[in-house]
Amino acid sequence: MFGVDYLFIDSGTGGLPYMLQLKTLLPESRCVYVGDTKHFPYGERELDDIRRLSVELTEKCIEKFNPKVIVIACNTISVSSLDVLRKRFSVPFVGTVPAIKLAASLTKNKCIGLLATSHTVNDKYTDDLIDRFAKDCSVVRRGDAELVSFIEHNLFTASYEERCKAVTPAVEFFKSRNADSIVLACTHFIHLRREFEDVAGSGVQVIDSREGVAKQAVHVLLELDGNNRDIKRESEQVPDQAVYVTGLCSSQDEAEYRSWCARSNVPFMGTL
Repeated sequence: MFGVDYLFIDSGTGGLPYMLQLKTLLPESRCVYVGDTKHFPYGERELDDIRRLSVELTEKCIEKFNPKVIVIACNTISVSSLDVLRKRFSVPFVGTVPAIKLAASLTKNKCIGLLATSHTVNDKYTDDLIDRFAKDCSVVRRGDAELVSFIEHNLFTASYEERCKAVTPAVEFFKSRNADSIVLACTHFIHLRREFEDVAGSGVQVIDSREGVAKQAVHVLLELDGNNRDIKRESEQVPDQAVYVTGLCSSQDEAEYRSWCARSNVPFMGTL
């Protein structure tokens, strides 16, 4: 067992941009990313199933990587299981939740689009976020499991035109309902942020939670380390960044993951 600064957990590869965002703020940190691709997708599962899988994955990863901080880089796990994980494990957690507060501060016409998994769209936690931060707004919700699957399995084989075509139904759904802001409340969607912006046009803001989550994760680690950026290492064998998955559906999936990691200069370590 070795120690890392951050462990990032997601149901697949959607949360990878969160690790990259954090590395821009704290480049000396050591990060491991684990996508539970064996059980992807989480967003269509029952609550008890999501919680069971989240606990099992977290326990396995803590035993292997001994992280200082765990970032749940998945909105579905965060809204459904974050409280359970915090009660079960002593490691500090940072969650990713829909950026409703930010959207409410930016919208001009008080109409916000919320794009997420079916579970996140319908979860009580999401209702509470809207009640707390967007009471004076109309929040239009859309669960899009098909788009999540497209991103997980076709992100780098699809052309720019195909990626734009994939996001068009969601964008048109929100624009037809007058939303001037679209919250990307599933981490997978951030991979296509540019396509969302291009299809939506200048009149619609596309919003995600990367910056806020990364800043909070840095704050938590520096609090643990006494605000000392010269973070001590338990082992020099640990890479600065590494990506693992829990299963591969096909050789195409492996090629996708390797392609993404190569483009982002992150080592792909295979299955956990």
